[in-house]
Amino acid sequence: MATERYSVLLGPQGPLARAVAGFEPRREQQLMAEWVGETLDARGMLAVEAGTGTGKTFAYLVPALLSGRQIVLSTGTRTLQDQLFHRDLPVVAGALGRPVRIALLKGRANYLCRHRLELAGSQGQLPGFERTSGRTLARIRRWARTTQSGDLAELSGLRDADPLRDAVTSTRENCLGADCPEFTRCHLVAARRAAQAADLVVVNHHLLLADLAMKDEGFGELLPGAEAVVLDEAHQVPEIAAQFFGASFTTRQVAILARDALAELGRAGLATEPLRARLAAPETAVAAALAAVAGRGERLDWPDLPAAFGEALATLGAALADVAAALEAADPENSGLRQCRRRALKLAETLQALQDADAESGIRWVETTGRSFTLSFTPFEVAGRLGELMRARGCAWIFTSATLAVGNDFSHFLWRIGAPGAATLAIGSPFDFARQALLYLPEGLPDPASPQFTERVLGAALPLIEAAGGRTFLLFTSHRALREATDRLERLPGFAERYPLLVQGREPREALLARFRTLGNAVLLGSASFWEGVDVRGDALALVVIDRLPFAAPEDPLLKARLEGIRRRGGNPFQDFQLPQAVLALKQGFGRLIRDRADRGVVAICDPRLRTRGYGRSFLAALPPARRVTSEAEAVDFLRGRCAPVAELTEACGT
Repeated sequence: MATERYSVLLGPQGPLARAVAGFEPRREQQLMAEWVGETLDARGMLAVEAGTGTGKTFAYLVPALLSGRQIVLSTGTRTLQDQLFHRDLPVVAGALGRPVRIALLKGRANYLCRHRLELAGSQGQLPGFERTSGRTLARIRRWARTTQSGDLAELSGLRDADPLRDAVTSTRENCLGADCPEFTRCHLVAARRAAQAADLVVVNHHLLLADLAMKDEGFGELLPGAEAVVLDEAHQVPEIAAQFFGASFTTRQVAILARDALAELGRAGLATEPLRARLAAPETAVAAALAAVAGRGERLDWPDLPAAFGEALATLGAALADVAAALEAADPENSGLRQCRRRALKLAETLQALQDADAESGIRWVETTGRSFTLSFTPFEVAGRLGELMRARGCAWIFTSATLAVGNDFSHFLWRIGAPGAATLAIGSPFDFARQALLYLPEGLPDPASPQFTERVLGAALPLIEAAGGRTFLLFTSHRALREATDRLERLPGFAERYPLLVQGREPREALLARFRTLGNAVLLGSASFWEGVDVRGDALALVVIDRLPFAAPEDPLLKARLEGIRRRGGNPFQDFQLPQAVLALKQGFGRLIRDRADRGVVAICDPRLRTRGYGRSFLAALPPARRVTSEAEAVDFLRGRCAPVAELTEACGT
């Protein structure tokens, strides 16, 4: 029987226990493996919420490897991809004695494009490049001569934000495909072919959903041969999916097109002054559009745009069409120029489609940043289309995360992925939260709308930080509150000397986390990106302070679109979307604290609405079963491992 099979394989005498140091048999893990195995056999749909400590990675890898099926494994980030491919899969496959062909596939932006590397070299100092880019380009060239995979992750120190990444990688728009002179040596083509031949291929959600929505045509789809898809960190899927069912136009695409066209013309000896002038015309139209909305804010809804902006867009569309005509006339047989022409026409087409978009089907808006802008359209509903695309594949779909359900109710998540009939399984964490964790709800704090709220939150947090000896995450729901808290703590006499302050944005996230683990007495201040996907085990973290309930910003255009879609189908936007989303986000924040059986600490949630509003019960019911207290003394006693006076600091913070 399957039940006996997984209890043996994942049991105390099983192959994983023999192969993995410190392996701990867990009934929760075995139960999840049983359900995953049955779903794979039935080609069904399953959503599994597996609490922290379940061991969900092994729980889906074991049945996946034993199934003998072709499976796509999708994760939330490239870091998790690498961990799964380089560590977890080889360990489990080796322990089970099941050699399989596995492949790692990332998005285009991760692979060197040899053709674009040559173009970058011919362009000299490219617009927007830092002065160090010449040395970096030389370093990339040296690496390009020896790399087998072309994965830019091999180049340590090359930042994701480095402008050179865009210059030496391809996009769907600028890829020459089979016309590329480097096609036979293309790293992306090789990676895709390896993925299509593999038994298990590890991807990320962005790549998977782009493939599902057929947003990356030209190299063949991943999914037709797949018999199952397993999505880890699946709570991220609905947000990512929404990106692939809308449309966007960025002026950065226009600038890159002009740069690439000039490079191709220069390479062909055709960069005449008249052609340069025609390539500059779209940028002139962009400048006119920006001038029309100058001083009106960074984000504008479509109905609020002035007529001059629309006129500039019409001019921009005509200029792009003229660029396409000019490039065709220059040399219709040149493959690089042909692709630039196709890009110009596609940009003009997208721009026109955004202008003509039906206001009854979605929301349009404009975001401006300095010398550029982005036009975006998001449909009111995407779940129906996502569900149809998944069902059309005829394969098994397994979604797993530590946060999919509100209580034991999966309906919100299933509605968002368009799979209301999927089977569900909620597995609690094996950790003893009643012993390991304390939930502290401080009393007497003002409403979060109060101008003094962040100051008072810090006042409530300081005695706990002292009792914990630092070792604290301060999690905020807004960058404004994060900045205010940082400023106050930096000005607090002696605080930063005792507790090193690590602030989101000052260093890459992984660098901040590495320092936090090493220092052992640090206070880390973060917003959205630190609420999930952060794993700090052991003594380095003892306290997580959450300033307020994580309701999404009401001015977010994506949120507006979703809420309007709910209204149109007769639903309640707050109950159907805003509340369950916030509950799931709070569960993620709480989950930063207890990551191991030996972990111990306090989560402090400072939002008084947990007790004063009726919906507070929904949040509290969804959290792990930690003991709840409102007494500062109890929270301090629970934390106290290093005694320190708190009176001076709390007085300085106004409490």
